[in-house]
Amino acid sequence: MISIIIPTFNNIDYLKLCIKSLNNNSSHDHEIIFHINDGSDGTKDFIKNNGYKFTHSDINIGLCSSINKAAKLASYEYILYSHDDMYFCPNWDDVLIKEIKSLDHENFYLSGTMIEPNSGHITYNFGDTINNFREDELLSKYKDINFFDHQGSHFAPHLVSKKMWNNVGGFSEEFNPGIASDPDFNMKLWKEGVRIFKGLNDFKVYHFGSLTTRKKKNFIQNRGDKTFLKKWGITTKFFKKYYLKSKTKYNGPLSEPKITIGYILEFLYCKIQSFFTI
Repeated sequence: MISIIIPTFNNIDYLKLCIKSLNNNSSHDHEIIFHINDGSDGTKDFIKNNGYKFTHSDINIGLCSSINKAAKLASYEYILYSHDDMYFCPNWDDVLIKEIKSLDHENFYLSGTMIEPNSGHITYNFGDTINNFREDELLSKYKDINFFDHQGSHFAPHLVSKKMWNNVGGFSEEFNPGIASDPDFNMKLWKEGVRIFKGLNDFKVYHFGSLTTRKKKNFIQNRGDKTFLKKWGITTKFFKKYYLKSKTKYNGPLSEPKITIGYILEFLYCKIQSFFTI
């Protein structure tokens, strides 16, 4: 079925909840593969004792490197990347597998719909920490709180074929610890010919938010947006607006951006920004 890749950094309580949700709320058998950064909080022993596949580093190497290392152990046809502070709602995998079967190619990027206490696709507070998480309430209500199938999602959890993952070389490690790595991954897929970037309303996860490797205290943030601008010549905002058409209602495969006056003006502004970006 699916190889689920989860990087983690001394976040064992949330990680256990994530694993619990995958074990309880999946309809099919999948493999879960971890990259453990440090793991001195008991994460490494827990993962090892429960027989999961994992890779390990003594220090926090960042999301991009963590994901790439763990993905090398993937044995299934599809790779799904998740944060360690996500709770998967029931039948999430049925939704994905049905969507995959409706396509006759591998040129797609499928993602979920995030429910978050303060933002996300759907803003609904079922608890902002694991200590006040109302799991039973989430399970009773998640079907009735909806977004829509949407264009251009670049958020985790997201799934691509293993073949497509390998074609683009996974995540670009110059974006460690992770800022702007998702849009960069999408741009690489775009260059590879992918035009289906679809977020599925019925594939829902609850996300506590920013509790994974890139947000940990004392870990230096990267200048990912500037890295993206220098690499691609446009900003992430421009890419999401004109290419991915992010968060608009899904209406089929995307096409090349229409060259309008607004497009030209914003494109030129991107070039000016790129020229002055160090």
